[in-house]
Amino acid sequence: MALPAQLRPIQHYLRTAQEHEKRDPVVTYYCRLYAMQTGMKLDSKTPECRKFLVKLMDQLESMKKELSDNESITQEVVGNAHIENYALKLFMYADNEDRGERFHKNMIKSFYTSSLLLDVLSVFGELSEENIQHRKYARWKATYIHNCLKNGETPQPGPAAMEGDEEADEFGAEGFSGQAFSHGGSFRADPPSQDQSLGPGPASEIGFAPGPGPVPMDPPTTNYNNIQIPPGAHAPANSPAELPHPSGGVHLTPEDFTRAQKFCKYAGSALQYEDVGTAIQNLQKALKLLTTGKE
Repeated sequence: MALPAQLRPIQHYLRTAQEHEKRDPVVTYYCRLYAMQTGMKLDSKTPECRKFLVKLMDQLESMKKELSDNESITQEVVGNAHIENYALKLFMYADNEDRGERFHKNMIKSFYTSSLLLDVLSVFGELSEENIQHRKYARWKATYIHNCLKNGETPQPGPAAMEGDEEADEFGAEGFSGQAFSHGGSFRADPPSQDQSLGPGPASEIGFAPGPGPVPMDPPTTNYNNIQIPPGAHAPANSPAELPHPSGGVHLTPEDFTRAQKFCKYAGSALQYEDVGTAIQNLQKALKLLTTGKE
C-alpha cells in the first residue's frame, strides 16, 4: 500500500523497519510503533491515511504476538536498552569511520539510521540530553558528508563547528527528502568480505563494510556548538571509574531501586552485543546509586 503524501515524514522509519525485518525484528517493531504514533499526529482523519495507519496497527499486533516471548517487546526497559544500544553501535561505527577519514555511503547511512533510531527512542519517554546531542550530531554529519561527496569536496573528519544551529535543526523526519534515501537503492550496503568482518554487534549484522584495519576509538575532546559526545560512547573504559566506598545508612527510595535495576538491564543488553564499555558504564552507575543514593 502506497504511503499517503500527508504521512511522508514517516517514510524513513518505515524503510528502516523493512530493512531490519530479518536482521532484528525488535528494531522493526519499534520503528513501526514510532511511525504509527507519529502518523496518528500527522493525519488520522483522511480516509487514505486512516486506512494506512490501521494496516500498520495490524502489522504491529501481529508482530507482538509473534514476539510474545521476546523480553525486548514485553518489557519496555529492555526494549529501550536494545534500541539505544543498537543506535549507539551504528553511531560508533560511523564516527570511527569518519575519524579515520574513510568517507563512504555506508557510514553516511549509519549516521542517519542512528539518528532515526534515537528518534524512535521517544516511544519510551523523553530522550536524555546525551541522546539528543548524539541525534543532532549524527544527522548533521550525515548531511554534511553526503553533500561534500556529492559536490566532490573532502569532508573534514571528526567534530567541527556546525554552520549554525538552524542547519542542524532543519533535518526533520524527512531527512534527506529525495536526495539520498528517496528509494534506498543507492545506499544499500555491500556485505563485508570475510576478512573485513566488524565482529559482533548491529553494524556487522547490517552488513556495513568497514574500511581497512582497526580504528583507534579515541574519545572526542572538541565541542561542536556545545555538543559533546561523552567518552563512554566511543571507547570501553580501561579501568572502572573510582567509586565511592559504601557508607552505612544510605537511604534508598523505591525509585532508586527501579533506576538501579534499569542500569543493570541496560548492562545486560549491552553484553548481548559484547559491548563491554557500555556494560561497565551502566554497572558503575548502578553501583554508585546503591552506595551513595545519588546518580
